[in-house]
Amino acid sequence: MTTVAPDKTGESTHDERRYQRRRRPFGNHVADTVVALQRDYLRKDRYVVAVMAHLRAALTTPPGYDYTILSYTRVPDTFLSTEYRDAATKEEQAKHLALALYAVHQQSIYDQPMHRDGVGLGTAISQLSRAAASEEAVRRRFAALGTAISFDEASYHLRSLIRLLRDKRIAIDYGLLADDLLALQSADGRARVRALWGREYYRAPDETSTSEESADVIDEASRIPDKE
Repeated sequence: MTTVAPDKTGESTHDERRYQRRRRPFGNHVADTVVALQRDYLRKDRYVVAVMAHLRAALTTPPGYDYTILSYTRVPDTFLSTEYRDAATKEEQAKHLALALYAVHQQSIYDQPMHRDGVGLGTAISQLSRAAASEEAVRRRFAALGTAISFDEASYHLRSLIRLLRDKRIAIDYGLLADDLLALQSADGRARVRALWGREYYRAPDETSTSEESADVIDEASRIPDKE
């Protein structure tokens, strides 16, 4: 089984830095939360190990359902785009899902961080496709995520992809993912994020592909119509 070489620093390589995106303030906030969890989880802190178990269980529950993790999943007022209402805000949905996915990604891995600054989802999936037994199978899963028409559907496909990334120990930037999850909750944002993930996928260093081929597929991905 092919496995990506471990990186224990949590920092991006030179090739990854060539294609790095910058997180937005909301993404930085989520990344700070993940980094704190990651630091203590890698130390096998018993309290944080228990918190991570609750976060994994939160994949199937709405934001705020589990009071024991509210200190981690809570979004400060400065990041909320709407007033408090009965339903969770887009920011609360995005942070809740990002932390739950991180908890799945890091589960039982104590020697390597699964959050790494600057690594977008598309870049990580590109690495996964080259490490997996079937590149086409990974591409199909990624395509299914790209055509998801609802946040719940995107969440479903992300779960399976994150588990595959975990199996190969391929890290991503959960702050960037949180920014993407926030954008996915609007029609314009979905189109932008899908095109962005496509560009990341084909920009990832790969000596077997040509820049012309990458440009063609990126252009095709950017023209995928959005669905409501």
